[in-house]
Amino acid sequence: MDGLVLAAEAVRYDYPGGVEALRGIDLTVRRGRNLALLGPNGCGKTTLFLHLNGTLKPRGGRLLLGGAPGRYDRAGLRDWRSRVGLVLQDPDDQIFAATVERDVAFGPLNLGLGPTEVRERVGGALDALGISSLAARPTHMLSFGQKRRVAIAGALAMRPEVLLLDEPTAGLDADGVTRLMAALESVAALGTTLVLSTHDVDLAYAWAAEVAVFDNGLTVAQGPAADVLADSGTLAKARLQAPVLADLSRAMGLPQPWPRTRADMIAAVARVAANSGDGLAVR
Repeated sequence: MDGLVLAAEAVRYDYPGGVEALRGIDLTVRRGRNLALLGPNGCGKTTLFLHLNGTLKPRGGRLLLGGAPGRYDRAGLRDWRSRVGLVLQDPDDQIFAATVERDVAFGPLNLGLGPTEVRERVGGALDALGISSLAARPTHMLSFGQKRRVAIAGALAMRPEVLLLDEPTAGLDADGVTRLMAALESVAALGTTLVLSTHDVDLAYAWAAEVAVFDNGLTVAQGPAADVLADSGTLAKARLQAPVLADLSRAMGLPQPWPRTRADMIAAVARVAANSGDGLAVR
């Protein structure tokens, strides 16, 4: 299991009242391989995240951290949550300090770190998310997009190996999504492996190294994003549509690997136009 940092094996979980949320989910997270989780509402993505950082304990199956079973005693959970960060969909669920700087410092302070180390971690996290200028701002004066980045900075200040993000682009406009994804690229460059859940198959297709598709509490597929999201049968099982760029590539008869970003598609269309000799101009 080379490179394995986190995994779920046949994980099962029921909510009170016998509501079956996870029915045997499998997932592997490998170091440096950013992963997108896809599936319809109610498929178990958020519940799985709460297992992946030790918040919930499965009734069946197991969670592996660095190849070893996760431990649910106090010391084990402390270690687990320092290595696996979680950012919830609503940032107001995680932001509670008076200022941005104090909020981001909360986690490192609870690790018992000294003032110098805390300042370094807070400064680095704010810089990575592009919000250093907000350090002294009261948290109640932040926009929704700023709150989301502050919540991510708070998790990043813990220096996790893996950062789980539950629907991080939900509620953001196009510019907000662009800014957030650029910030996440900076986070990944620091060596943190990112795992995000999303309904946006186009975003997953462009961003992720791997995707995992879920439906009804089960894993439908996991693998390279370009392969899984080009498989119409897999997507149909989870009631998902294919990425627009995959559909266009298929319709144009482009050879694989298909373009996965807008810029790559424009370049591919330009090559087709130039080779056709019909004078098409692509802008």
